[in-house]
Amino acid sequence: MGLAELAARVAAREVSARELVEEALRRIERLDPPLHAVVGLREQARAEAAARDEAAARRDEPAPLAGLPVLVKDVTDVAGMRTTFGSRLFADAPPAVADGLVPSRLRAAGAIVVGKTNTPEFATEGYSANLVFGATANPWNLDATPGGSSGGSAAALAAGMVPIATAADGGGSVRIPAAWCGLVGFKPTNGVIGRDPVPDWIDFSTDGPMTTSVADARLLLAVTAGPVNGDPTALPCPVSGVGPPLRRVYAIPRFADWGPLTAEVAEPFERALTRVEAAFGVAIEMLEPSDLFGVDNVDEDWFAIAGPEHAHRLGRSTIEERGEELHPATLGFLQEGLAVPFEAYLAARRRRFAYVRAMDELLGQDAVLCSPVMAAPACSPEGVAADADGPGLGVDAYCTQAQNMTGHPAISVPAGRSVDGVPFGLQLTGPRFRDHFVLDLAQAWEQAEPWPLVADGYAPFDMTGGDDGS
Repeated sequence: MGLAELAARVAAREVSARELVEEALRRIERLDPPLHAVVGLREQARAEAAARDEAAARRDEPAPLAGLPVLVKDVTDVAGMRTTFGSRLFADAPPAVADGLVPSRLRAAGAIVVGKTNTPEFATEGYSANLVFGATANPWNLDATPGGSSGGSAAALAAGMVPIATAADGGGSVRIPAAWCGLVGFKPTNGVIGRDPVPDWIDFSTDGPMTTSVADARLLLAVTAGPVNGDPTALPCPVSGVGPPLRRVYAIPRFADWGPLTAEVAEPFERALTRVEAAFGVAIEMLEPSDLFGVDNVDEDWFAIAGPEHAHRLGRSTIEERGEELHPATLGFLQEGLAVPFEAYLAARRRRFAYVRAMDELLGQDAVLCSPVMAAPACSPEGVAADADGPGLGVDAYCTQAQNMTGHPAISVPAGRSVDGVPFGLQLTGPRFRDHFVLDLAQAWEQAEPWPLVADGYAPFDMTGGDDGS
């Protein structure tokens, strides 16, 4: 049962918002201990559910997300809850006085925030572990990470704890956990969802839906999209679904030349590509990174911009004086950001225009580019890869930064499983401002290659009376 159907049941008084909230809290209590996905609960949710039920009894105008429980990633404010960013520096932060942009839009659509989810410190990693709340595990394999930085939200969704959990993407943070948790993760065209406050990675970050189905992603995009005062990149009106049909399908193993993919990634990617042609009805044209971006390294340039911007946001003095309070991987990221020369930062910003042009010219208005989401298998929940001594994934592990650099919409859809049982995510990158074109392709893939809505042993949050996996 999708989000629209569940909300319709609340509006029709077939199920109450109070029942949905109580079910979410019950599932979190029973399912979260081995996962460590949820880092805080919100008692006000029960009162808000009662108010939503009163509105349904009055036959008020039904809301698109009426009564649906939501978990919010702990980098976004929720009124009455602290926002820690997964950092000891903010572990004792006072409760927020107002909702952040996306929670406010979800609540305006009738949703009810029941708590917050785990994230790596300052959302800087592709796994979800920090020194405040520890590490989050993947429901598909407890010895693996769910990804990051929206890993707590992904784990909660994949375990069926709630029907909605928020995510944001500055270098892959929607798509990576979606890939490793068997979910749909959509990074919209930059500007489709306004940003407030100013992101740490100024031009890269955007909120985006992470869901169990394409239809749910489309609904959440409609609810959260729109401009906001103060964001110079926000589009003034929704993107259109009008445009030419799909005519060309490209595939690329990586977006920078880090060498061939490992067998753990290459094999499921190749298997997925054999099914793409049948799903889309178009022959695949293979590319190498140099065919798209030449000799420039888009992944390194992403860091040359994101690292200094994040370090500036936190402040040099804070990094130097309180570094021992930071997670080792976060401290390394910020220190490397401080070390990027001014000239290198600006040169990378200028090359960004060439990356946008290259992607625009490749895709036009009628092409899609297929790739893996990650070029490495899932690491441990603590962020340690099989061949590493400590936490942290190298820049060569990601196939996601290019779309943040260029602003193009990209979606991760489930495309099988890896040898460790962790799902494999196929990434589809489409033309800028043709977000619904990308969603249409994802829906075609979903129809051709249906996937389980939750991890093995768990039940979807559809209130049909099934076992919740506990």
